[in-house]
Amino acid sequence: MASTREIRDRINSIKSTMKITSAMYMISSTKMNNARKALASTEPYFFALQAMFTRVIRHLPEGFHHPYLDKRETDDPEGLRRAFICVTADKGLAGAYNHNVLKMAMEGIRPDANDKLFVVGEVGRQYFHNHNVNVDGEFNYTAQKPTQARARQIASTMLDLFTKNEIDEVYIIYTEMKNSMESETVVRQLLPLIRLHGDAFSQQIYQLSGGMRETFKLEPNPTELLNNIIPPWITGYIYSALVESYCAEHSARMQAMDAANKNGTELLSELSIQFNRERQARITQEITEVAAGAKARKLQQSRKES
Repeated sequence: MASTREIRDRINSIKSTMKITSAMYMISSTKMNNARKALASTEPYFFALQAMFTRVIRHLPEGFHHPYLDKRETDDPEGLRRAFICVTADKGLAGAYNHNVLKMAMEGIRPDANDKLFVVGEVGRQYFHNHNVNVDGEFNYTAQKPTQARARQIASTMLDLFTKNEIDEVYIIYTEMKNSMESETVVRQLLPLIRLHGDAFSQQIYQLSGGMRETFKLEPNPTELLNNIIPPWITGYIYSALVESYCAEHSARMQAMDAANKNGTELLSELSIQFNRERQARITQEITEVAAGAKARKLQQSRKES
């Protein structure tokens, strides 16, 4: 049985830890709210760009081809060189957030293929290094405070590799926020923006554009127009993925810290009861010892008198 001193030390240790977890909860809450505000301020621009992009795609000439849109022809689909952008956190203590992203990345990467891995966040870099998975060493971006400049640099790197035919497909693995409490790890293809065959693609774009079929001129020409629209669109998508992942990370950390605080409160309650029992037993023992000593002394005095 633990002594009262040991129990008191455990109680003090738990209280100190709860101060840290409470502070981490508040910090994550503030960071998540700031990230959401930043995303909300850029969403109108991104949605307008997306709407314009769908209109351009819907009015492309029949039989038109563009390297950013069409899947590359190959006799061996398994031989396609793929690039994965894996968005993790810089720190742990975020529940299953990092685990889910890393698990999906490990399932998607082909060890014997020419896949390239680009990791955002220190947790991912350390994980893949420990598992002997090759990671692009020059791609060294933090997950903290996502910015459009960082997203633009990442998009530029991917577009440059894709244009030079060093990679055939680009995917991004990140965490989507469903709501303030739920998130989902997803993988999305960024390049090429594969067009569906036949009427299925036309119907999809028709629905995205609100069902309007207006006269639309592509000036100076479709190729030049797409060359100027697609890079900002890719940048916007990557920025959105970075911010959503950042929000999901801090949401997961808030839940983890909240669970830690609840567990700490339960432990404190149990230890307080145990401490009181031990103290009560100790006091009872001391009283018993005092009473026994007094009785023995009284008996000794009575013997002397007799």
